[in-house]
Amino acid sequence: MPAAATPPVRTPPRPKTLKPLRSVRVLSLALNLPGPAALMRCQQMGATCIKLEPPAGDPMRHYSPPAYADLHEGVKVITADLKSDKGQQALHRQLARADILLTSFRPSALIKLGLTWKALHKQYAKLSQVAIVGSLGAAAEEPGHDLTYLAANDLITGLDLPATLYADMGGSLMASEAVLQAVLHQRSHEKGVYLEVALSSAAGFIALPRQWGLTTASAAVGGGHAGYRIYACKDGRVALAALEPHFAASLCKAAGLTASDMKSMWKPETHQAIADWLAGKTRRQLDALALAHDIPLHTLAPDKG
Repeated sequence: MPAAATPPVRTPPRPKTLKPLRSVRVLSLALNLPGPAALMRCQQMGATCIKLEPPAGDPMRHYSPPAYADLHEGVKVITADLKSDKGQQALHRQLARADILLTSFRPSALIKLGLTWKALHKQYAKLSQVAIVGSLGAAAEEPGHDLTYLAANDLITGLDLPATLYADMGGSLMASEAVLQAVLHQRSHEKGVYLEVALSSAAGFIALPRQWGLTTASAAVGGGHAGYRIYACKDGRVALAALEPHFAASLCKAAGLTASDMKSMWKPETHQAIADWLAGKTRRQLDALALAHDIPLHTLAPDKG
């Protein structure tokens, strides 16, 4: 008997984006991921985006060309060695026309490049700077990465690496938000402002539900509620999110459970009953049941780990 076809991945449509930055010119010196991701968001919001890269290019161009291409779609990239006179001249030509400068250097590196906020603000009074740093204050000089910021905020479990770069991507959203804040400040005060965005703070923001106890093992969205868990099914896994009473009722009805079972979603026997029911269903069957019974779930391939 041939194996059941794997359900296609559901690609959500891209939401409509307003263009609040249509008349704004953003100059970026930021490399790797958080800065370019923030620049990508600014470009999507209508900003004119220019990026100065060192002669060696952005490391992302070399270790992930597809990611680099996505991040820099619509961005004008210029090569400039900021340690040379020619590179500094190119930088200041762009600064004279920019509304926002986006950086991701340590403060000491900005000092060496002559890009302290005091110097920039004196020369370009209407320019704003959004500086992406690892941590705020003196800790901005300390080495770190997405993984260490997540670890410091209790977001690492076991020996597995996180599924994605949460601090970097969260930081990029905070940085694009800071660009919006800077533009509003410029328009109301007619002068620039300096804003710092820390990746450690982004990790801390992402960690708030954990700090509040919302995702502990006994909590509703931590596995305590039988309708909100990852289960095995016949040919893979299923992410089940039947948390609200009406969704839990639909789940229990589809699984042949009683009304009293629906009131006992926290009990081990209810967890086991749902696990046994799902274990006998294929992904295709569960996808059909989800549509027929209004159950929020998403089926997954077997865990490769």
